[in-house]
Amino acid sequence: MAAVYVIGFLEGTGAHAYFLATGGLHTYSYAPLPVQLLFHALLLLDPLVALLIVRARPGGPLLAAAVMVLDLAGNWDGAWHAVLADPVAFLRPVGLLPMTVFGIFVVFTALPLRQALANAESAG
Repeated sequence: MAAVYVIGFLEGTGAHAYFLATGGLHTYSYAPLPVQLLFHALLLLDPLVALLIVRARPGGPLLAAAVMVLDLAGNWDGAWHAVLADPVAFLRPVGLLPMTVFGIFVVFTALPLRQALANAESAG
């Protein structure tokens, strides 16, 4: 389970780094300013989550869940009208659909993973 977190958050890091490299600071100009700031902050938050999970810190899964809730809220807010206009266009293996599936996975597994990491920490 932890490996899925690390892979997912490192993929997010790569995506945000790519967007910044190709679009510059205004790459998210389509979004409201708080969402733009969040998306830029994910360039730091995503690898931080991955690092906390790799280091088996119990707070990692909780931060992961918070990051995914905010990330999905920002992405869904920006895409909502497009999804309503053409929902089938979002049924592809890149973009909003896999992000949403990953976010749901993280939210539903954060507490069990946190408990497992806390138990491992207290046993070690």
